[in-house]
Order: sequence, then structure tokens, then C-alpha cells
Amino acid sequence: MTWNVRIGINPISWSNDDLPALGGETPLETALSEGAQIGYQGFELGNKFPKDGPALKAKLAEYGVVCVSGWYSGQLAEGPLDSEIDACAAHMRKLQHNGCKVVVYGEVAGSIQGRIDTPLARRPRFSTDAQWQAYAKRLNAFGEHLQAAYGITLAYHHHMGAYVEAPADIDRLMAETDPAKVGLLFDTGHAFYGGASDPVALLKKHLARVVHVHCKDVRPQVIAQARNDGWSFLTGVINGTFTVPGDGVIDFDAVLTTLRQGGYEGWLVVEAEQDPAVAPSYVYAKKGYETLKRIVDRLS
Repeated sequence: MTWNVRIGINPISWSNDDLPALGGETPLETALSEGAQIGYQGFELGNKFPKDGPALKAKLAEYGVVCVSGWYSGQLAEGPLDSEIDACAAHMRKLQHNGCKVVVYGEVAGSIQGRIDTPLARRPRFSTDAQWQAYAKRLNAFGEHLQAAYGITLAYHHHMGAYVEAPADIDRLMAETDPAKVGLLFDTGHAFYGGASDPVALLKKHLARVVHVHCKDVRPQVIAQARNDGWSFLTGVINGTFTVPGDGVIDFDAVLTTLRQGGYEGWLVVEAEQDPAVAPSYVYAKKGYETLKRIVDRLS
């Protein structure tokens, strides 16, 4: 039986929103044409895409691709629910118009992921059970709102430099939130970097909650140096902590086999923040696609 997954990519392989110096001069059209040529079926969003739903859909259709989803910068760790509901409306309408089933929820309150001068060790943390529980309550309510208003599922992105980074943070978040309202975006690279030396074991633990997947590989020697030298997240990116599937040490055969056996259906998104001057966009995007396509074909 054919496995019902599609392979997409994040435009960060061509140009980086957090570090405009990395591929900032590369036009959106270059990413779309090269991605489509390689075989990708869809793109996640970046800051160069049209901002309204119909224009976005038309631009993607020019290249025969669709919108996978888009990152949403949430503030629920420190802000009120009502403000989030108001702030998200335009973004969610855009995703809804493009048929997206999930939204990438990235918690940016207190996050240091975009601060190149701040070591990862200084990321924010919840210090009490009450803080975790209050956060989970807001996330549950927000997820319920997204489903009711837009038909979109909240896919929570554990991320370096943020409140939910380490495997223990993911465990706690999943324990505190409602499975019917809050899904997990499993990111292989952030799982490894965050402390999961075996991302597959972490994936298996939370497989039933996974609603979206980011496929990035890692260079462990660079991650070790980042930890030892107290680098910021962006300093690590510049120096090559991440790469595409098939270019690092993560066992994507095991990752995808686990997803297949767990009944996952949806997108597999290649996302690898690195400097396109060092890792040429087309070459690396093609390697990532071919790595995943080979495994998907075998599992179908």
C-alpha cells in the first residue's frame, strides 16, 4: 500500500529569514523553480512569499507546488490567549486559503534563537509546575480555537533556544497538553541538538502526537564544539550544525520506518539552516530530496 506522505522543503536552504546575510539576495523564484525541478511537491513559507492567501496560492501554482504550512511566532509562554487569537488571524486565513492542515507553532516569547550574541545556555525555562500547567492550558485553548476557526491543527515545534528544547521539555509538554488540541512537530535536527542522541527513541515515545515532520541532519562534531564553546544558535547555524538528510549521522531509514509503522500521514519537510555559499542550495536540496524519496519509495 502506498504511503500517504509528500516531500516538501523550507526555503531556508536558499535564504535565511533570521540571518539575511545567508542567501538574502536569492530571489524567491529561484527557490521555487529549483525546488520544483528537484521534485519537491510543496514549500513551507518564508518572508519572501506573498502575504495574502490568493496571491500566495497563485505564485506557488506558477511552479506546480503548494503551500505545506508556515511558521507562526507564538507568545503564549508569557502572553495572554486573547492577544494570540487576534494576532494569528491573518496568518491562519492565509494557510486556510491554501489548504494547509497544520501550522508550525514556534514559541518565541523569551526565546534567544534569533540572538547571535547570546549562548544557548541562557535560553528561557519554566521553573514551576504552575508555569507549565498555565502554559499548557493556553496552548490547549489556542489549539482548540485554530481547529474550530480554521480547521488547522497546532504543530508545536520544539526548538533550540526556546522554552521547549530538550527531550525532557518535550516529554513535559506532551504530558501537560491535550492530544486532541496540541500536536507535535517532530524535528530530527533539533531533537539531536537538544540532547536526544537517539532521535528515533524520542520519536517512538511521542509518535501518536506527531502531526508534522521536519527532516534535518546534523554534524555532531560541530554541535559538540557549539556546546563546549557556548555558541549561540545562529553561530552554530553559520558554522554548520545542520545539514540535509543524507549528509550527517541521523538514521533517516529508521526515522521514516518508525513514522510509517506509526501511521503517520502528511508532509516530510527538508529543512536545513546553513550558509548557501558553503552548501550550495540546489545541490543540498537535491541530496535531501533523493535521500527521503529513496526511503519513501521503499516503504510504499
